[in-house]
Amino acid sequence: MSAVSSRLPVFPWDKLEPYKATAAAHPDGIVDLSVGTPVDPVPALIQQALVAAADSPGYPTVWGTAALRDALVGWCERRLGAVSFGHTNVLPVVGSKELVAWLPTQLGLGAGTATSKDVVAYPRLAYPTYEVGARLCGATPVVYDDPTELDPAGLKLLWLNSPSNPTGRVLAKDELVRIVAWAREHGVLVFSDECYLELGWEAEPVSVLHPDVCGGTYEGIVSVHSLSKRSNLAGYRAAFVAGDPAVLGELLQIRKHGGMMTPAPVQAATVAALGDDTHVAEQRARYAARRDALREALLKHGFRIEHSEASLYLWATRDEPCWDTVAHLAELGILVAPGDFYGAAGERFVRVAFTATDERVEAAVKRLG
Repeated sequence: MSAVSSRLPVFPWDKLEPYKATAAAHPDGIVDLSVGTPVDPVPALIQQALVAAADSPGYPTVWGTAALRDALVGWCERRLGAVSFGHTNVLPVVGSKELVAWLPTQLGLGAGTATSKDVVAYPRLAYPTYEVGARLCGATPVVYDDPTELDPAGLKLLWLNSPSNPTGRVLAKDELVRIVAWAREHGVLVFSDECYLELGWEAEPVSVLHPDVCGGTYEGIVSVHSLSKRSNLAGYRAAFVAGDPAVLGELLQIRKHGGMMTPAPVQAATVAALGDDTHVAEQRARYAARRDALREALLKHGFRIEHSEASLYLWATRDEPCWDTVAHLAELGILVAPGDFYGAAGERFVRVAFTATDERVEAAVKRLG
């Protein structure tokens, strides 16, 4: 067994390939609802900003341009309710997945002692990269149902994810207040993955940076944001973190040494994207229509849907093993993600993304009917 394979879990998507082949054999082609990748065009004003900055022969800075930092600060204040924010409260990153995977390493976790290892905790149903990040640095990954019931001994990093991938669950404001207070009491650093925050449907997601949650101080808390979903920029790798300036200052120094720089044209595109709310509202409307159509079709087909009040997914079950459901839908030419990709607790669910085109969503609805 190689050193890599002994440290990391099997890349889950490889296991889906046979079912993808079955779905692709459908006479009308595959409807791929397994991965939440954007399919709609990048808004024109963002493309124009990227092109205008294309002549960028010099190295960009890790911290980003002053214009980018202004845009990040302004958006956090306007959209998240953050107060007394400044440039030291924000840091651009090269896509949020890179940040999630390498954050424990950049924080210096994983050394521990012979009898005690640094612990990284994340939700029992979660995006697999939280576990990967812990394992890459040699820390101990631990799952939770309620983080305040964790043993704080050795706990160095607590991941929150609201809205959740895969379930779409949203943590209420009072839950966030309780968790942040507990973490501060025990000296635990909180990173809140809020990449789907602008995609609430039946609930209004709240950031840990909201003053009602953090009390107007950002000590020990950082939020993670991405433009991949809100602005169709998955291909740009545009993301950022915001919060505790002490934590971000340390990360900035580490990332300078590592050369982790957001390309200059992407920085310019991010400024344009964060300065415009119209394209976000238009994209939300597209996703809302697709969500409604798929939700109704799944319910009529005998599925039960849990949570899913936000994000780009429906967390659905037919009360059978998830791979049986994957196989059933593949025969209809529809590919979905098995729930056990996100933890054993998802073994009877599937995650259905509504990021396909209108035409493909319509095809799925027809097949489910």
